[in-house]
Amino acid sequence: MIVQRNVPLQPHNSFGIVARAQQLVRIADEADVAAILADPVLREMPKFVLGGGSNIVLTGDVKPLVLKVEIPGRRLVDDGPRAWIVEVGAGEVWHDTVQWLLAQGWPGLENMALIPGTVGGAPVQNIGAYGVELQDRFESLDGIDLVTGQPFTLDAAQCAFGYRDSVFKHAGDPATNAFGLAGRALITRVRFRLPKPWKPVLGYLDLERKMAETGVTDPSPMQIFDWIVAIRRAKLPDWRVLGNAGSFFKNPTVTPEQCADIIARDPKIVHYPMADGSIKLAAGWLIDACGWKGKSVGNAGVYERQALVLVNRGGTEHPATGGEVMTLAKAIQTSVYERFGIRLEPEPVVV
Repeated sequence: MIVQRNVPLQPHNSFGIVARAQQLVRIADEADVAAILADPVLREMPKFVLGGGSNIVLTGDVKPLVLKVEIPGRRLVDDGPRAWIVEVGAGEVWHDTVQWLLAQGWPGLENMALIPGTVGGAPVQNIGAYGVELQDRFESLDGIDLVTGQPFTLDAAQCAFGYRDSVFKHAGDPATNAFGLAGRALITRVRFRLPKPWKPVLGYLDLERKMAETGVTDPSPMQIFDWIVAIRRAKLPDWRVLGNAGSFFKNPTVTPEQCADIIARDPKIVHYPMADGSIKLAAGWLIDACGWKGKSVGNAGVYERQALVLVNRGGTEHPATGGEVMTLAKAIQTSVYERFGIRLEPEPVVV
């Protein structure tokens, strides 16, 4: 275990924000975590777990001990009649893993192609795209409690998955006996359940358009993967070229009555009925309707092709600051609330 000091974090966050870690340890396996917790000084330090840095906004230097998770490995655990169970190290790149699984003949994650970040960050956010969420393909995960040092395994129910939500985003509360792992868990490995027989998930307009354009009505997993990659590249900026944290706000949900009220004033609002009877609204449409597309605060801006994405217009030479990003985000929230009465909730973790 090597403790690095004063480490630049600009290469380790997809927004490209300049910040430094006062101390950083690279985690290659469980033994590295054990060594930290055995050290009398490091054990007592506050800790910040960092994966691919694709879902964070750094507003200054990071004072807690940064644990940079780089645990590798991919293996088939079980090839049963109903599913493939595949285990992947938390440090593996998500998109590379989706590609690798398809190459092995184990489909199921193709709708989530090109989502930035690492495998370990996927359960924290319950990532999802084009009709599939992580919870739909999740078996279990392993982790380590950074307070007690004890290893643990959680199934889907114990992860308490919700829309871009999980137990890892909530603190425990002894007073109410609420279980939470925010700030105290490091995920080491994730296991996926990829159902047999494979069935395509095609219930999105963009995918229906691809089928119409190509004439392919029964696409293979690889065909869907290629479509998703093309769709995302057309809509979303490559964070390596134009820094961003992906979708910056969650799509809000409202009651049918609230939705009807908004439709009466704005008939073109994009909305989707949910299984529980609520209505999901497209946050990007709300932001665009308030005139934010293409606008900037300092070097932080709203992407011209997709208002849901905030970007770093200053590149690596004059990058946006975390303060500029959050000032822009708060202005957007205020604008949307004043027009629609809806409070947008950011997706990224603000550090």
